[in-house]
Amino acid sequence: MPKVTYSLLERTKAQLLAELSRDIRDERVLAAIAKVPRQRFVSDDLRAFAYDNRPLPIGHGQTISQPLIVAMMTEALDLRGDEKVLELGTGSGYQAAILAELTAQVVTVERIAPLAEQAAAVLAELGYDNVQVHLAGDALGWPEEAPYEGILVTAAAPDVPSSLVEQLAPQGRLVIPVGAQDVQELLLVTNSRGGLAIKRLGPCRFVPLLGAGGWSTADSGFPEL
Repeated sequence: MPKVTYSLLERTKAQLLAELSRDIRDERVLAAIAKVPRQRFVSDDLRAFAYDNRPLPIGHGQTISQPLIVAMMTEALDLRGDEKVLELGTGSGYQAAILAELTAQVVTVERIAPLAEQAAAVLAELGYDNVQVHLAGDALGWPEEAPYEGILVTAAAPDVPSSLVEQLAPQGRLVIPVGAQDVQELLLVTNSRGGLAIKRLGPCRFVPLLGAGGWSTADSGFPEL
């Protein structure tokens, strides 16, 4: 494993940004990727690989998403800076940090308590006081703070959950992977006046969304936590 130094991380980050800029056009998203220290959201033994364009394990059967997917999903929300955004699947907290750079308020929900606690601690250490981290309850999402101008889901559902659409503000945008458990398609769902408008963003692969609106733990192969 290469020795993790500041110069190594900066060099690999520059390489990653050059790669992402081929597909990502929103300069604010690229600036957020450049600013947020991804190495803080992975374990010490993986920090040398923090800016590789690939997912990395974070424990509990979960991963920190590939930077390209993070950038694509964030770009699709088309944030302007004053929105309230809901994230389902806090994981490491990295995606929440990216969102926090781009909007006024982030509400993020995680079903695995140790991940929620660790993410909240890292986000606080980095000064992201516009992020609320919650442990998931029985309801999908976080209806208490609805409506949201943007909702981002980092786990795959078999269909677009109606309970999340209900938490969208008018003209709000929902980005979610939908499909089978082995491969999905990333969808952008806009709550427009004439109904839901759906745009397909491309194939992807995420861990399953469990519980209401997603897969049962028996179907997923993941234990109940």
